[in-house]
Amino acid sequence: MAKYSFEQKLKIVQEYQTGAGGYGFLANKYGIADKWQVKRWVEAYNAFGTDDLMRSRKKENYSFDFKLHVVELYLTTEISYQELALQVGLNNPPLITKWVNDFRVAGADALKPKQKGRRPVMNLQKDVCQQEHGKTDTEQEYLKRLEEENLKLRIENAYLKELRRLRLEEETFLKKQRELSTASGESSN
Repeated sequence: MAKYSFEQKLKIVQEYQTGAGGYGFLANKYGIADKWQVKRWVEAYNAFGTDDLMRSRKKENYSFDFKLHVVELYLTTEISYQELALQVGLNNPPLITKWVNDFRVAGADALKPKQKGRRPVMNLQKDVCQQEHGKTDTEQEYLKRLEEENLKLRIENAYLKELRRLRLEEETFLKKQRELSTASGESSN
């Protein structure tokens, strides 16, 4: 069961809009721990109407391009998840949070749709046919993903090595500068 019912959310939003109190006052009045929750309800109500205050039972499927677009918008602007959700027409800001976190961990591939359900059981005839023709499509896709991941790791490794080399050069340069300034300070005394 949802923590706050649709009726309760609607009542709070309507009280806010009639001027009965601000976010903090209404949160205290109804025992809501975070006044920003009331603000989110009001903003969602203003953007989507009563539909957004109801708990949705349907599962939306979003395309890879849409997810990538939303993640890029978040990363390139200084906008909150809530504001971005309202801007792109989503009524679930935590979903954007998940997309951004997945993108940061695994890159754009994490936003691609994944196959659902069990793998199909292959019968013996298909198995023999595949052995004759070489690798299956799924094996080729798997190898391709491994090669891409290997390339990404090599690039990351080279970047980190170069970064370390530059940092060591900078430390050596600073050390020589200190030695020169110390030596020049001693010779002037």
